[in-house]
Amino acid sequence: MLLYIQFPSWLTPEIIPGFPLRWYALMYLVAFGLTYVLVMVQVKRDSLPHTSDDIASLFIWAIIGLLLGARLFGTIFYDPTGYYLRNPWMIFWPFMGGRFVGFQGMSYHGGLIGAVAGGWIYCRRHRISFLKMADLFVTAIPLGYTFGRIGNFINGELWGRVTTRPWGVVFPFATRFSTRYEWVRDIADQVGIAYETGQLVNLPRHPSQLYEAFLEGILLFIVLWFVLKRRSRYPGFMLSWYLIGYGIARVIAEYFREPDADIGFVIALGRETEPQALFLSLLNISMGQLLSMLMILSGAVLLILFRKRAVMKGLISL
Repeated sequence: MLLYIQFPSWLTPEIIPGFPLRWYALMYLVAFGLTYVLVMVQVKRDSLPHTSDDIASLFIWAIIGLLLGARLFGTIFYDPTGYYLRNPWMIFWPFMGGRFVGFQGMSYHGGLIGAVAGGWIYCRRHRISFLKMADLFVTAIPLGYTFGRIGNFINGELWGRVTTRPWGVVFPFATRFSTRYEWVRDIADQVGIAYETGQLVNLPRHPSQLYEAFLEGILLFIVLWFVLKRRSRYPGFMLSWYLIGYGIARVIAEYFREPDADIGFVIALGRETEPQALFLSLLNISMGQLLSMLMILSGAVLLILFRKRAVMKGLISL
């Protein structure tokens, strides 16, 4: 009996073979569209003085900032080879070896910083409260993550750590392991994978993309939209809780996701760190977790500062 799931062979990154449009890109468009709709729902529900043109223009500025920031962070912080630092013109060049490969390597945290920068510039130019607009957007954004992570799953990328759980998935492009190692043989035996000594085998992984789709997307959206939105009393409240909520969700999800092979653990305090494909300790921290912890800290600090600011302006009382 096989105790794992084989990645569906009919799922391919390209929507139409030979046509340079991938499911991941389409999921991004769906996420952007859904976020815009949810922001407009809030504008109409709360009778806010913003037109659809205002929201669309701000959205464009934020998206441009997001794409720039995500790509810059992805190529600077997640490329230990230094290739893009030596060849900076390749950062925004979507071709490699004469083939269209798109922009592989986009950092969420860089995208967040870029989106904030783009939105802040637009709001400042048009004399709009950045914090109020940020509260609208962050309340809507998480549901879009669901589609982005589903796109990662379809691409068969950002797979999780090795698992013996029956819902573990064998991803076609995942790193294979030699059966010379005892731990590889043990897991292969447990899940029912046949092998020969010395053979490279593809072991089941946590579908961490789907975990993230639920934690960072559906669950965070429910908490922000249906719980915290009702308690929002001052500008910056939702933004602060978004940073805290996403950071917590990402830290948890990263324990199921295999760290980038070239980076590994940026903090390795556990007794064992190898193999990285296995969960060995809560004290082994990846780059994504470190950045997410900084998000949590930033959100907590901003929550205090924005509350004090609101008290000083008489918007709320102690």
